[in-house]
Amino acid sequence: MKFLIITHVPHIIEQNQYFAYAPYVREMNIWAKYADDLVIVAPESNQFKTAIDSAYEQVRIEFISIKNFDVLSLKNSLRAILKFPKICWIMYKAMRDADHIHLRCPGNIGLIGCFVQILFPNTPKTAKYAGNWDRKSIQPWTYELQKWILNNSFLTRNMQVLVYGEWEGSSKNIKPFFTASYKEADKVALVQKRLNGIIGFIYVGTLVKGKNPMYAVQLVEQLIQKGYDIVLSLYGEGSERVTIENYISEKKLSNSIFIRGNQSKETLKEAYKQSHFVVLASDSEGWPKAIAEGMFWGCIALATSVSCVPFMFDYGNRGLLLEMNLEKDISQIEIVLNNQAYFETMQKRGSDWSRKYTLDLFEEEIKKLLHS
Repeated sequence: MKFLIITHVPHIIEQNQYFAYAPYVREMNIWAKYADDLVIVAPESNQFKTAIDSAYEQVRIEFISIKNFDVLSLKNSLRAILKFPKICWIMYKAMRDADHIHLRCPGNIGLIGCFVQILFPNTPKTAKYAGNWDRKSIQPWTYELQKWILNNSFLTRNMQVLVYGEWEGSSKNIKPFFTASYKEADKVALVQKRLNGIIGFIYVGTLVKGKNPMYAVQLVEQLIQKGYDIVLSLYGEGSERVTIENYISEKKLSNSIFIRGNQSKETLKEAYKQSHFVVLASDSEGWPKAIAEGMFWGCIALATSVSCVPFMFDYGNRGLLLEMNLEKDISQIEIVLNNQAYFETMQKRGSDWSRKYTLDLFEEEIKKLLHS
C-alpha cells in the first residue's frame, strides 16, 4: 500500500533520514507500519534537529517538499495565492498515485489538502483533526472551513475524520478518537506522592501566549506567597521565554520556578513521575497530550475547559478545570493541597482513566481504520 501523508509539520533532512516533531513522528510511525511505501508532502525546514525531533522508521520514503505559507496579513495572503497552483498540482499528483490519503489538520497545508481530496472520492482516506472540533468555539476562519469540508459527506467521501470528543451535528465521516504516549508495558506502579514536602508543578508545551505559561507561573507564585513549598518546572521553548524569565527575576522566584527548555520523552517521563500537578491553561487544545501524560504518571491535572478537556476530567472528578481567575483557581487547588486522601483519590481516578489509552490500543484502532 502506498500511504500518503499531507501535513504542515516542517521536516528536517539529515543523512538521508527525515526528522520532525517527535510526538507527530511517533504516531506516523504506527500508521506507516501498515504501508509498503510512505509518501510525505510537507514543508522542508532548514533548522537543525533538536531533542524534540525524531526520525521516521519507515525505510522506503518519498519526500515531496512544498512551500509553507500563512494568511495572517494581506501581503502574506497575496503571496500564498501565488503558491496555491503549484501546491495543488503537487498534491493532486501525489493523491492520484496513493492507495490511502491521510490529511493532518488543522493547518494551511491541510486546508489545501481538504480541497484537493474532493477530486478523489473513491480513494480511502483518513484525516487527523488535532485541534478543537467544538463547532461553538471561536477559531480562525481557515479552521472553520476545514471542519466544514471534512464534515460534509457529499464533498468529502470515503473518509474517516478522527476528532477528539463527541460533538453534536457531526456527520458519518466523524469518528471520536484519542491519542497515546505510553505502552501497556509502561503501566508500572505509581510513585507515592506526599503533600508534606516540596510539591512539584510541571508545565509541558511551547512557551507562547496561546498556551498561557505565565498563568502557571502566577498560580505557583500565589501559592508560594500563601506558604506552600512549591517548585514549578516549565518544559518547552517559545516566544514567551524571555518575558517569563524577566518575570521570575523581577519577582525573585528563581529558587522556585525553572525553565528547563525542550527535553526528551524519557526526561519528561521522569519529571511527570516526580511532580504532583501538571498545568496547562491553553486558550485552545485538541487532546492535550501533556495533560494525559501527567495523569498517566499520577499528576493531578489543571487545565482550561476547552475542547474535550471536560470529558478527560470527568467534569471535575479526575482533574481541576481552571477558570482563569487566580483567586478561584487557587481556592480549588488548595482544597486538594490540604487533603492527602482527596489528592490520592483524584490521582487514582486520573491515572486509571489515562492508562486506558495506550499505544497498544492506539495501534489496534489504526489497524482497523486502514483495513476497514
